[in-house]
Amino acid sequence: MIKKINAILCILFILIFGCASDDNLPLETQEEEEQTEETKTFSFLALGDSYTIGQGVTEDESWPFQLKDAFATPTKKIEQLTVIARTGWTTSSLITAIEENEPQNHDLVSLLIGVNNQFQRGDFTVFRTEFDLLLDKAISLANNQIDNVIVVSIPDYGVTPFGTNNSETIASEIDTYNAYIKQKCTEAEIIFIDVTSISRDLGDSEGSLATDNLHPSGYQYGLWVEKILPIVKEILK
Repeated sequence: MIKKINAILCILFILIFGCASDDNLPLETQEEEEQTEETKTFSFLALGDSYTIGQGVTEDESWPFQLKDAFATPTKKIEQLTVIARTGWTTSSLITAIEENEPQNHDLVSLLIGVNNQFQRGDFTVFRTEFDLLLDKAISLANNQIDNVIVVSIPDYGVTPFGTNNSETIASEIDTYNAYIKQKCTEAEIIFIDVTSISRDLGDSEGSLATDNLHPSGYQYGLWVEKILPIVKEILK
């Protein structure tokens, strides 16, 4: 008889506390789901020229859009991506475009400019003055947070079929432009990211260039993103 009573008590104990645990489970699960759904969002402004819009590749293959996709996680993402860039733009062109578009401040601002100043044989003094203005503008558009600005180096198009006949001169001049850009970034304590070495390592190897045989392919832009992404993850937390 005592054994039967003990058995009944055990069953009642399991049923009571088992049900209590089950009652709590949906609430805990709901709380976890609510926490998972909270995604932190950021905005990204990409300033530049053909290398920023991804001339010769689809929009999704351009490096800003690849970066946006690669950055996304269940807890954070770049919700707003604004691109102010066009093929052929010099520093002067970009300054004018920014004035016309009047972009709002963003959490992250990138700047990649100068190849057309070099290609069009522009006055280097003018480039320096205008690059300084653009760098200041980039900082301003990043809510005056220098840590939220990244500057990307100019790739070397001298390694492409387009620049084969003048590759050494192009390389030398690109180095001069990049040296100044890096110097200004160092002085302002702004992040400088070298992608020139990637363009030179790949050269005109298969899959490295867009169909125009001048601009980077989506694959090459992907290599840029591999280098840029860890830095952006540290910026946008």
